Amino acid sequence: MIDYRVEIADAHAHLYRVTMRVPAPAARQRLSLPVWAPGSYMVRDFARHLSALEATQGGRAVPLLQIDKTTWEAACSGRAVLVVSTLVYAFDRSVRAAFLDAERGFFNASSLCLRTEGRDSEPHRITLGRLPRGWRVATAMPASGRQRWQAADYDELIDHPFELGTFWQGHFMAGGVEHQFVVSGAWPTFDGPRLLADTRKLCEAQIAFWHGRHAGQPRRSRPAFERYVFLLLAVEDAQGGLEHRASTALVAARRDLPRRASGESSDGYVGLLGLISHEYFHTWNVKRLKPRELARPDLGRENATTLLWFFEGVTSYYDDLLLLRAGLIDAARYLHLLARPVNAVAASPGRFVQSVAEASFDAWTKYYKADENTPNATVSYYTKGALVALLLDLSLRGQGGSLDDVMRRLWRRSGGGAIGEDDIADALQAVAGASMQRQLADWVHGRGELPLAATLAGAGVTMHEDTPTLASLLGLRLSEGPVTGVQVRSVLRGSAAERAGIAAGDELLAAAGWRLRRLEDLRGWAPAGQPFDVLLARDQQVLTLRVAPSATAASASWTLSLAEDLPAPALAVRNAWLARTAG
Repeated sequence: MIDYRVEIADAHAHLYRVTMRVPAPAARQRLSLPVWAPGSYMVRDFARHLSALEATQGGRAVPLLQIDKTTWEAACSGRAVLVVSTLVYAFDRSVRAAFLDAERGFFNASSLCLRTEGRDSEPHRITLGRLPRGWRVATAMPASGRQRWQAADYDELIDHPFELGTFWQGHFMAGGVEHQFVVSGAWPTFDGPRLLADTRKLCEAQIAFWHGRHAGQPRRSRPAFERYVFLLLAVEDAQGGLEHRASTALVAARRDLPRRASGESSDGYVGLLGLISHEYFHTWNVKRLKPRELARPDLGRENATTLLWFFEGVTSYYDDLLLLRAGLIDAARYLHLLARPVNAVAASPGRFVQSVAEASFDAWTKYYKADENTPNATVSYYTKGALVALLLDLSLRGQGGSLDDVMRRLWRRSGGGAIGEDDIADALQAVAGASMQRQLADWVHGRGELPLAATLAGAGVTMHEDTPTLASLLGLRLSEGPVTGVQVRSVLRGSAAERAGIAAGDELLAAAGWRLRRLEDLRGWAPAGQPFDVLLARDQQVLTLRVAPSATAASASWTLSLAEDLPAPALAVRNAWLARTAG
């Protein structure tokens, strides 16, 4: 068994000390740390936070030769236990790495625990050292003693994050499985019971989705996990999550948590429930049902797949839809949420440059490394993938099936294992009764517009184009305010702003002779549609550029609403799609 002892070396310096013990090491035993965390597709080089790496056998120093940026080789003598100690700097508040201060600790073992190469399949155990008074520990890893937890292998070791501190916690049962919810950093007015009740409804809906009694599955089955843990960090302003096999790490803004004596669901709280829904759905769709390329991932390099549109996009489609099915939102609010990916894709000229399959493959170098040109060169596999899922679902519902049927068929046929696009195509054909290869070619591998308006109309939903903002007419993405002024973040391809020579990083100072604080104020003094001069600052220079607005917006924005007086087929599709039961 590979043993790790994780101790607080210096909370104020944000340092853990990790000591590993490797019995019967190889003569040239290699040790390495992952360069990425499964579920977050970017090389992050966690080894940059290691220092003071030392090795001994029987109390004698063992030479450590660094092979590359994340690999070391220990020159061992005999079969005595190899002891390796290192300090790990931990000051990352995200869900992907490790954090430590005097108030709280958190870590993914992928950023702390060196891998013993050639020994991945052996049991791995973590023991925590002394913790500050009042601190508790939350993790889904099975306990094996006081302050000790054990995983079956290294893959499981790095798939159970740990939360340490004086957190709030609650429990509920869903689908016959215990669920624990841990919250750190919340305001005193935080309504924990409401969060538990709403999350329980959501978990019940998702377990019913995957394991309920459906056609072809005559009896209810059980989830593959015996216990599930939500680890939520509340901060001033952030949102994100990372899925694991029996838990998820979440970060959200404090203001988005429910508060006592407030019965309404704010947009922020609904967004938090959507995040919880997204990461919980991943327990099935990516942690178990996964791309073939990630069945046995290489943690030392990028692992590309063209299927993130399915595993992230389909999950993004279902996260809000399952809020509706759980009774946490109504149909009108669901359509408001659905409009977000519609508008996000419409605002990305990159949808004509990159297919969603290409976006999946390029995730490692493009999605997680966004810059000012990202909207022009890429499309999100989350948002466009969600729209592809929508189109597939509504197309199937028009033929008496649904994407639900496809997902459950893939789950049963693969045994909850690795799949490829051929399996997806086969499942679609089985449910549709005809090949959907043309749709996959157009929507997944193509770079054209998606047939959203016509497909939604067939489901009794109307798309209304919103009045364009001045920023959308000019093709600008901005940050602005009365103190910061108008800062250009991106200029959309082919837009009026691009033709005028405006660039990312410019500060727009004045337009048509008046000082600018917000771009929309320009409507108050400049004639609509007429050219105007804009005064801007760029690299300490003040420039004047002539802008000729376009007649149409560089990016359209849409509102979705329920249509009235529907023909019977469209009403049937809509009722089945927006019903509060999975089907």
